[in-house]
Amino acid sequence: MTSLRIGDIAPDFEAETTEGKIRFHDWLGDSWGVLFSHPKDYTPVCTTELGYMASIKAEFDRRNTKIIGLSVDPVDSHAGWAKDIEETQGTAPNYPMIGDPELTVAKLYGMLPAGVGDTSEGRTPADNQTVRTVFVIAPDKTIKLMLIYPMTTGRNFDEVIRVLDSLQLTAKHKVATPANWKDGEDVIIAGSVTDEAAKDLFPGGWKAPKPYLRIVPQPK
Repeated sequence: MTSLRIGDIAPDFEAETTEGKIRFHDWLGDSWGVLFSHPKDYTPVCTTELGYMASIKAEFDRRNTKIIGLSVDPVDSHAGWAKDIEETQGTAPNYPMIGDPELTVAKLYGMLPAGVGDTSEGRTPADNQTVRTVFVIAPDKTIKLMLIYPMTTGRNFDEVIRVLDSLQLTAKHKVATPANWKDGEDVIIAGSVTDEAAKDLFPGGWKAPKPYLRIVPQPK
């Protein structure tokens, strides 16, 4: 089983999707990416998730972020599921869904162990329950976030957007974001920045309840 960590390069792959064949890194291009996986088509929690992601796709577009789903079933199965998602959730998937019937991508990303065979046929959601993962990938193709959820808990995609805002802010400015931070709130000067360097970067100064906790307004 591949053990991926934050900072690793997201494995590249070729796959069929509901929007044609892609090579993952080429498809991402210079964008950020969110890859979120599903244990099987026609599963109830995932139906709500795919519909919700479709309804907030514009939020990802605004952040130069492409979203892509993965289910271990084949692409033609995804098309039927999309109709159910539109009917029950009000929005059909408006982003590609990877078909992974040979479990290639699921294994590549460490969602399933190597020894599980090479077909999605006959597998149940319980067999695939580890395939409930969110990866956020930066334009340099490094993994910036991994979230793994149980079968019964719908994922919080508003949290994924919050993390994206934090990651994109800290990629541009030498800051970190505190607990429960939301876009527009105060941030923390990164620990790697000396006070001398901070004077140049943050000429307005900062609040420091402790020398290592230097709080500044969010850079624009």
